[in-house]
Amino acid sequence: GTQVEQGGGGRGPGGVVGRGGPAAFAAQAVSDLAGALDVFLEKRGALRPLRPGFVLNPPDDEQRQLQRKLLGLTLNDTAVWEREDKLRDATLDLLYSSPLAATPSGSNTRRALTPAPVLALYNLLCFALDTLFKNRPIQRFHTLELVARMPYFAYISMLHLYETLGWWDERGAAVRRVHAAEEWNEKSHLNIMIELGGDKFWFDRFLARHAAFFYYWALVLMWLASPRVAYNFSQLVETHAVLTYTQFLEENEQLLRSLPAPPAAAEYYLQQLFYFDEFQTSQKPRARRPGVDNLYDVFVNIRDDEAEHVKTMVQCQLSDRAVRSPNDLAIAEEEADAAWGEQGAAGAPGGGPWPDELETAADE
Repeated sequence: GTQVEQGGGGRGPGGVVGRGGPAAFAAQAVSDLAGALDVFLEKRGALRPLRPGFVLNPPDDEQRQLQRKLLGLTLNDTAVWEREDKLRDATLDLLYSSPLAATPSGSNTRRALTPAPVLALYNLLCFALDTLFKNRPIQRFHTLELVARMPYFAYISMLHLYETLGWWDERGAAVRRVHAAEEWNEKSHLNIMIELGGDKFWFDRFLARHAAFFYYWALVLMWLASPRVAYNFSQLVETHAVLTYTQFLEENEQLLRSLPAPPAAAEYYLQQLFYFDEFQTSQKPRARRPGVDNLYDVFVNIRDDEAEHVKTMVQCQLSDRAVRSPNDLAIAEEEADAAWGEQGAAGAPGGGPWPDELETAADE
């Protein structure tokens, strides 16, 4: 299919990193050369076509045919940056025009602004994705989803450290539970991209694995310096993912609707529902039950999952209470209702306010 030209003329948030130019051209040339060398060596048996050690559904003829059809997919990353610029400008206007921002309690509002070094790191990450995966959206998404697991690994590691030191015992346990479900969500996205052929080339696998290694340690250090800054960085990355998938869906809707959903998508979205509910802190359990009738539905689900991650990252920055999973909250509410019902059966007057401890349990 005809590929949409990408990478020229756009800019990152605040214009920190430009698009195009000699550096981008050189990086793209290296990427193309490495990819061609990878194919050459694999065809001649010098390199074994590596695959991850654990694959839920090894590709069959139908999947290989699907992967060939995906070669017609496009992604205009310049349009993605235009979306991001508009969103950032609107966010800044909202923050600075809010009366709350001028008050002492407006500190939480101003915390949504990103420190310059973190913004520079974010721009560098996005620049690398735009340059190395130009006109290759599925390979880009494979790398993005593999790397996207690292923040949750890093945050869980640091929360374990905090608990070992006697800090954040209960709060840390609640947040770890949500982060574990978030990581599993990203792993499920990764399984989908593997079945779509995103890990086909050795160079892409090499790049993604090594990027994930360094990304993990960078986030450990960032969280050690400031958990709030680390969560803000993840908010930026997840927001970029939402906008990228939105642009991808708009460009490729007709083709995606004509293609079947891969088995890994049905495995996650139709069967692993308890864990699916765990990470969606803005929803009640069973509130989201997305369909997987075709590949378009799958990418809509992934885009919406990333939006849920954004909401959770915001809560981790701004909430004074521990972020808790919807399933945990539902259990606490059921226990509070049962306890109140038992109290009423024992002769306590009905219709009045809950006891303080039950009110607290339900609120939390």
